[in-house]
Amino acid sequence: MKRITTTQLRKKARDGEKIVMVTCYDATFAHLVEQAEIDAILVGDSLGMVIQGHEHTIPVTLEDVIYHARAVARGCSRPHLVGDMPFGTYQASLDAAMDNAGRLLKEGNVQAVKLEGGEEYAEAVARMVRAGIPVMGHLGLTPQSVHQFGGFKIQGRSVGAAEKLKHDALTLQQAGAYALVLEGIPAPLAAEVTASLEIPTIGIGAGAGTSGQVLVLYDLLGLNNGFSPKFVKKFDNMHDRVVSAVNTFAREVRTGDFPLPAHSFE
Repeated sequence: MKRITTTQLRKKARDGEKIVMVTCYDATFAHLVEQAEIDAILVGDSLGMVIQGHEHTIPVTLEDVIYHARAVARGCSRPHLVGDMPFGTYQASLDAAMDNAGRLLKEGNVQAVKLEGGEEYAEAVARMVRAGIPVMGHLGLTPQSVHQFGGFKIQGRSVGAAEKLKHDALTLQQAGAYALVLEGIPAPLAAEVTASLEIPTIGIGAGAGTSGQVLVLYDLLGLNNGFSPKFVKKFDNMHDRVVSAVNTFAREVRTGDFPLPAHSFE
């Protein structure tokens, strides 16, 4: 089974078919996600918060993303795979950005990289694209800028901020980005940006007017009952189900109901 390509994602958007993307960090979930016929998987630096327990994504390293991307790639064969470029891997210089993006493709087995920021990184995007590295942009609430923003705050509310975001989106498209993530911005702004572009937009906390949607897999499964931001819909309550299953296991071990002869070898 061949992986979905950047060309196919762009065709889906042109045909009015919504793109569905989730984050994923391991082979087991990648296999499950593939069975659900998800279009794209983002091996996001959100793993710093979801997997590693950090307060934000800043501590995540390139090696972290490569490790998890390899696992995801082994667990599925159809979804389009995108690897996040962590903080510090593309900001210092064009050469560093190229080297690190190349490593993500070569060692992480992803098809594309994602980086945060607008016009200031257009040259890096253009250089990657010229070298054959597909790039997905990311505008709005960019988590790597959490300290600059003073927290995870909705972006693009003022006229000036909205105009800059629209300008950045067009600039990234011109630089060769094949898609954009729009995160944490007002829904009307996201719809306006989407209508102005020829490339797909994938929203998270940006309303229904984008070309598709992405959510953190752990969030949509309801695995963290203490995390309920407005933009997340929990499509299951896996937190309670997992706790219940483990409690049942513990109880049966203590009562001697597990393991039974059926679970043992002669």
